[in-house]
Amino acid sequence: MKPEIHPDYHEITVQMTDGTKYTTRSTYGKAGDVLMLDIDPKSHPAWTGGPAKISEQAGQVAKFNKRFAGIGVRKS
Repeated sequence: MKPEIHPDYHEITVQMTDGTKYTTRSTYGKAGDVLMLDIDPKSHPAWTGGPAKISEQAGQVAKFNKRFAGIGVRKS
């Protein structure tokens, strides 16, 4: 390997959403950093089989449809 072209590979701690932690090796951050996950296999609906949350905040789809309702292919 060529010297000084590869990222530093070191140990970090990964913290899951339920607070459990484990140590792994990564190029993320610096040695000893903690990577806190927002979504992981313990909480994501794809892995847990739970209902997915559809986030249509304040009717964004309805606003879009209303705003662009007049744009489209014209009928002859």
